[in-house]
Amino acid sequence: MREAYIVTSVRTPGCKRSRGAFKDTRPEDLLSFILNAAIEKTPHLEKKDVDDIMIGCSFPEGEQGFNIGRIASQIAGFPVEVSGATVNRFCSSGLEAIALAALRVMAGWSEIVIGGGVESMTFVPMGGNIPRPHPEHAKKHADLYTSMGITAENVAKRYHISREEQDEFAYNSQMKATNAMNSKLYTEIVPTPATKFVQQKKGTFKKETFLIDYDDGIRPTTTLERLTGLNPVFAADGTVTAGNSSQMTDGAAATIIMSDEKVKALGLKPVAKFKYYTTVGCRPDEMGVGPKYAIPKLLKLSGMDIKAIDLFEINEAFASQAVHCLKELGIDQEMDKINIHGGAIALGHPLGCTGAKLCATLLANMKERGVKYGIEAMCIGGGMGAAALFEMCA
Repeated sequence: MREAYIVTSVRTPGCKRSRGAFKDTRPEDLLSFILNAAIEKTPHLEKKDVDDIMIGCSFPEGEQGFNIGRIASQIAGFPVEVSGATVNRFCSSGLEAIALAALRVMAGWSEIVIGGGVESMTFVPMGGNIPRPHPEHAKKHADLYTSMGITAENVAKRYHISREEQDEFAYNSQMKATNAMNSKLYTEIVPTPATKFVQQKKGTFKKETFLIDYDDGIRPTTTLERLTGLNPVFAADGTVTAGNSSQMTDGAAATIIMSDEKVKALGLKPVAKFKYYTTVGCRPDEMGVGPKYAIPKLLKLSGMDIKAIDLFEINEAFASQAVHCLKELGIDQEMDKINIHGGAIALGHPLGCTGAKLCATLLANMKERGVKYGIEAMCIGGGMGAAALFEMCA
């Protein structure tokens, strides 16, 4: 198979659901903007050269419906001949879309494909607008529909992850993110136009736009004392709080993938190779353990040892599952290699966008550190894990 080269990987900021900068910005606008930004950041590339666009979205309905991968690309001004699709694997939808884009290039079916993700948790709520679990099957397998918060509590209780461990992990995520924001280390972010409606003197509202260039969910004033003072939110006797859980967030991201032939023809210097990707199932009622199975499966597929991996981006859906997975993988003492600029507890988890967002973040961090190998991994609602291996180009 051919190599799949990443030439550009960018994201919008992640902004708080319902209260953040994107609360009035439709998901199609977020996605169409970041698709255009990715094209603009790729020298000599024209929209007509793109074969296909794969977009991850966890809840493709409402404003995110009608195949947003196609709709947003047309809003962005891609020629009608450029096709688009929407991919759903819940929390890894964005990474799944990038993997499918890479596979098309590897197989020789396409020369240039964009993989990305989008989620507006403001416009389409967690669980969708009209969730309808199968009535008979839900009686036997209610675990398939278990609240993500309860799965986090299950992980904490079954694997003895203390409240103290969770709060400390959450605090460190916020502090790393605060430092990265203040030091302007989120080089993968493209300043993004956001919409707001401003009331006029006569009572009418005027639509205005402004630029947002930072993740607005970061809490620089977080302290361990404040975290330990929060009440559990999913179980009366639980340990999972709003402070040690990922934030619900709005955002979009895009990655451009090309064949070696196209990279050379356009005179581009690729950023990285998309090497391997895998998924795995686990018990739905403890879905957060997914990375502890997906990463070993990925390493076996690639023939590599975990010690050879320079950096990790492991999605912090909840501190309980992140702490447990790091312990099981034997890398819990190597936090200088894991989520080095904070994770979803500080930056947010825009569901179907997260896999694409973490790709952009991981590659930016690998470039910053000057390292060769990086792994992105995450747990997935319904009981799954996903992991991908990236190799930086010299």
